[in-house]
Amino acid sequence: MGFSFSGAAETGRDWRGANDYAIMFALMASSSDSGQARDKPALRPDDGRLLRGQRSRAVILQAARELFEERGFDKATLRTIAERAEMGASSIYRHFQSKEELLIAELVDLQEEAWRRFREGDERKSPTRARVSRFLDCQHGLLAEDSDLTLIALRATTRPGARVASQVLALNDRTIGLLMEIMQMGRMQANLKRNVDVLEAARVVFNITQGARITWANGMTDAETCRRAIQTGVDLLFGGLESGA
Repeated sequence: MGFSFSGAAETGRDWRGANDYAIMFALMASSSDSGQARDKPALRPDDGRLLRGQRSRAVILQAARELFEERGFDKATLRTIAERAEMGASSIYRHFQSKEELLIAELVDLQEEAWRRFREGDERKSPTRARVSRFLDCQHGLLAEDSDLTLIALRATTRPGARVASQVLALNDRTIGLLMEIMQMGRMQANLKRNVDVLEAARVVFNITQGARITWANGMTDAETCRRAIQTGVDLLFGGLESGA
């Protein structure tokens, strides 16, 4: 996950609308290349160097996934990841500068997979509450496969000086944007009250999930208890948002 994101506070932007979120996500994607890569001409899709680089990156990510699962994030090192990938340390550094970047790559993949699974069976005319709950279930199902990954991501957001903090917070903003997209549709279909601020509502939903995950990621509850806590929070919130309330 090699990204150099600039959040709303850093850019001076006030991300309030769906269009602004779309712009922010585009900036996040475009900033994933290193400064050195941006100075070089883009490689053609069929260029052998690009294909070899993609294969090497995939091997590194797979090795990192295995070691994060076996040893936990804190005990895995770039050196051991390089050994597992059967590469030299210098080869790893061509793709990733730190294991924190590998963590972000994992979280990006997880987020995209959660959204893909949600969209795969999404019924756009379903009640907004049901659609939000389904997206959160898709996300939680993937997170539950690796609670250590979730713990590291949560811990990073409480340590502003950590290298990974800004990237994780930017991914959090993307999750809020996805929730906002679902809720905007609900307001347009009159499932929600017309005066609902969908951005603020999406932020509240996200904060509900984070609160529930703190105790789970620290081993104080199990994954199913966490999922039920999230659902209870969503139900309480939507009790005041839905148009029939």
